Amino acid sequence: MTALNTALLALDELTVQRGEIPLCEGVTLNLSAGGICHLIGANGTGKTTLLMQLAGLLPILTGQIYYRGESSLPARPLYVSHQLGIHPNLTVAQNLTFLLNLYGITPSAHDIDDALTWVGLQGFETISSSHLSAGQTRRITLARLYLLTADITPLWLLDEPFTALDVDMVARMEDRLCDFAAAGGSILMTSHQAVGVANQQLDLSDYMV
Repeated sequence: MTALNTALLALDELTVQRGEIPLCEGVTLNLSAGGICHLIGANGTGKTTLLMQLAGLLPILTGQIYYRGESSLPARPLYVSHQLGIHPNLTVAQNLTFLLNLYGITPSAHDIDDALTWVGLQGFETISSSHLSAGQTRRITLARLYLLTADITPLWLLDEPFTALDVDMVARMEDRLCDFAAAGGSILMTSHQAVGVANQQLDLSDYMV
């Protein structure tokens, strides 16, 4: 089999563009189950744009995306972005429940408690999200990582998931990423800080137009 056939996610001569303006051309990647790829590059190379393309939020101009050997976008990827998707008028528990419902999960009260404890938001279940700091709000979006598994969301697309996290939370996040990869999941992520658990790297600066 070729690398394209064996990879969970493969990019073949992909163009990363903003609008109709190409930022990078010929981007190639083979990301297999168990892979944690750190997506890097100079500012303006299109790291967030690439993740949005893979999530199906932006169009592809040229090149191919292969998911599990088929020419298609990834099926039901988890995309965690700067656009948090948190409704300020919902409670912390309601927002987390909504985010999990998108993947067919109906969490129990125990699930919610465990996930919020993991991100340091225990006891915040009934608090309106409008009362949270930016860092606390971001932790709601990350709490779903505690409950999502590789059979539900085999591919995670994470845009700066360590932003506004303390050292202890970053360590818990890295442990969770390793557990997810060990269970057969794949991760493509950006981070301005070192990612010690990454076993691959894709530098978009190598593909700049």
